[in-house]
Amino acid sequence: MIRLNIYVFSGVVLISLAVSFARGQTQPQPAPKPAETSTMEDVSKWTQKQWNAAKAKWTEKKTQWNYCQTQAKAKNLSGRKSWQFLYDCMTK
Repeated sequence: MIRLNIYVFSGVVLISLAVSFARGQTQPQPAPKPAETSTMEDVSKWTQKQWNAAKAKWTEKKTQWNYCQTQAKAKNLSGRKSWQFLYDCMTK
């Protein structure tokens, strides 16, 4: 009787391991989405000239620019620390 219990228990363990392994193999990992250049851009490494060019383009969108500036000020961001936030805000 004890041998039967051991065999049954071993069988259950093996089956559960096989099912777990099979699930992991059959569910493909989702392919990473190609990231937009806007989210991958590290603005903190931009030169002042690059930043000024982008800023000049964005200020044409006055409503959005003012909104993003307000958000940056609310988060107490200034200088280069605010650049990434403003970039993300203006390019989304």
